[in-house]
Amino acid sequence: VLDKAINVRRVDSEDYICLTDMVKGIENGASLVEKWLRNKNTVEFLGIWETLNNPNFDTGAYNEIFNQSGLNRFALSAKQWVEKTNAIGLIAQAGRYGGTYAHKDIAFEFGSWVNPTFKLYLIKEYQNLNNLLADKRLKEWDVRRVLSKANYVLQTDAVKNHVLGKYSFRKLKEAWIYATEADALNLIVFGSTAKQWEKEHPDLKRQGLNMRDAATISQLAVLSNMEALNAELIKQGMTDLQQRKQILHKAAKEQMARFNTADVANKFSKLEHLGNPKYLK
Repeated sequence: VLDKAINVRRVDSEDYICLTDMVKGIENGASLVEKWLRNKNTVEFLGIWETLNNPNFDTGAYNEIFNQSGLNRFALSAKQWVEKTNAIGLIAQAGRYGGTYAHKDIAFEFGSWVNPTFKLYLIKEYQNLNNLLADKRLKEWDVRRVLSKANYVLQTDAVKNHVLGKYSFRKLKEAWIYATEADALNLIVFGSTAKQWEKEHPDLKRQGLNMRDAATISQLAVLSNMEALNAELIKQGMTDLQQRKQILHKAAKEQMARFNTADVANKFSKLEHLGNPKYLK
């Protein structure tokens, strides 16, 4: 922000912006956070925010602090505020990578107090950051969707070459066989057929989404692997769907358990924040 590096930390799915970074380079910047906290309007704002967002907020302790705010002898640090009121909007952390962090709502309010112009640039850059991360997440998700579709082609080609050749079905019958193969994998990975999913999720269906659109990264990864494995089993001559179901179900169960143990979804999320283009190819 205006050539100043501002750290953002993710806590319980919420963004916290470093207030300490925001005042770096400003004269007496290190003391500005505590000066801001001494302000009665600041205490009131923090109290309202905590009341709206924190069910465990200690309103009794807040009232005591609010009544004392504004007095010449009144002093308040972020650490004291958190310890006395059980607040969640501020985080005070010591150490090399420490500092005072605030939920974005509070950080923007602090920015207004320090420098309104800086606040506007801060909001703009924060929005740019969110757009960038959203784009990375979309690319990561889309890679898995493309991989899933690619393996689905392998599966349908295997059915066409090794299963349909044994029958004289018309095109309608061919579509029925493909749907059976697809729904077999849907049942194995998602626990329901496509039609069952649509009945259970009418709101998502109205939005034009299907069960694979709503799938987790782990589910899509397992689905992709099962489509490839299913195609290979068909090529090896295992055209009996019931026989393949047993093998696929066992493999899917083992892989899903492995992915969950390895916390795959969380690791992908961490990779997104690394900002390394190689993970997006």
